[in-house]
Amino acid sequence: MRSLFVLLALSLLALPAQAQSVADATTTTKPAHPHLTMQQRFEQANVTHDGHLTEDQAKNAYKSVARHFASIDQDKKGYITEDDIRAYYKTQRALHHPPQAASHAYSN
Repeated sequence: MRSLFVLLALSLLALPAQAQSVADATTTTKPAHPHLTMQQRFEQANVTHDGHLTEDQAKNAYKSVARHFASIDQDKKGYITEDDIRAYYKTQRALHHPPQAASHAYSN
């Protein structure tokens, strides 16, 4: 009987600690990658702050651009600018999501 009382007391003491750890896990989680704008990502990656993002800089801090660096750097300058990235994304959107022609045909 005494051991039952001890086990019950220990389990009751453990409940608040377990509840706290569950609450901490659910309330303090942060997103893995905060949402940054393209400009913010570019500025983070461009450690020389010269407006020219090299392939090495992209590989270190702007991986989505690094994967397409050769396609973005169409002039083969060895670096890209924010405008180059914007132009590339605009072209890709147009290729993958062409504008739908407005249908003016009415059925009678």
